[in-house]
Amino acid sequence: MQAARQTISFLNRRFREVGLRPDARRGQNFLIDLNLVQLLARSAEVSAQDVVLEVGTGMGSLTAMLAADAETVVTVEVDRNLYGLASEELLQYNNVRMLCQDALKNKNTMHPLVIETVTEALGDRLSENTPARAIIPGFKLAANLPYNIATPIVSNMLLSPVVPESMTVTIQRELAERITARPRCKDYSALSVWMQVQCDTEIVRIMRPGVFWPRPKVESAIIRIVPRADLRDRIEDLDFFHEFARSMFQHRRKFLRSVLVSAYKHRLDKPGVDEILAAQNLDAKSRSEELDINQMLSLCDVIRMRLADDV
Repeated sequence: MQAARQTISFLNRRFREVGLRPDARRGQNFLIDLNLVQLLARSAEVSAQDVVLEVGTGMGSLTAMLAADAETVVTVEVDRNLYGLASEELLQYNNVRMLCQDALKNKNTMHPLVIETVTEALGDRLSENTPARAIIPGFKLAANLPYNIATPIVSNMLLSPVVPESMTVTIQRELAERITARPRCKDYSALSVWMQVQCDTEIVRIMRPGVFWPRPKVESAIIRIVPRADLRDRIEDLDFFHEFARSMFQHRRKFLRSVLVSAYKHRLDKPGVDEILAAQNLDAKSRSEELDINQMLSLCDVIRMRLADDV
């Protein structure tokens, strides 16, 4: 199998042949432990009916494993040199669609061409009646994500026109712990709230720096994220909740009352905020990091409706 060749010696040789070095600015760290590449692929649970999106083709090691099981793999690589090398390694796979570009339009949006290519691959699984931002069975994200885009990729996929039924990715351990963090701990953040309010999240494996080349300075993790329709259906306005969660942690050490007054200044005054907090049985001197997912969702709904009434 092609993936078995992704060793330090193989990578060094291929890079020397074309006069390249890994680009740290683009978060290029290649997973060289074949067992872990296989674990990542297995954890993605890809079947013959699946369309898989991979962000960060690299040398195509994971791509090859995914392509062996999937109906179609859409793989995205921003580095033209890597794209060229991976194209050679993946010639035998006619179910791989390669894109040479950024996966993101900007930090808050997936690139339209990526979504368009996935949509084309999904074909008749989508129809005019498919709701925007629906979770699409048979669409999965699996990737060894470049560190520098990991957060916007996993976050933005939940706001994309088509939402994967699962996301199985390698990311920095610190980021994985933020995604899975519970209230009242230092890692609990806007990202924790945003992901957990609509997904099940699980860290599959912690990975030491030595399983990558070049060796990063931090540990990594394989994380599995599974969006749930029943959880997403509770959120009346995804965009509003996304901004709400971010605003709640902009000043995480401030009291909840001050956070809300600051976030919605000129729209909610202090008496209005106090009234909302009292109705939610929340202490004005509590902090955002103390609220669990259900409390966050309930508070967001009340604020959203209050602001709508004032328009």
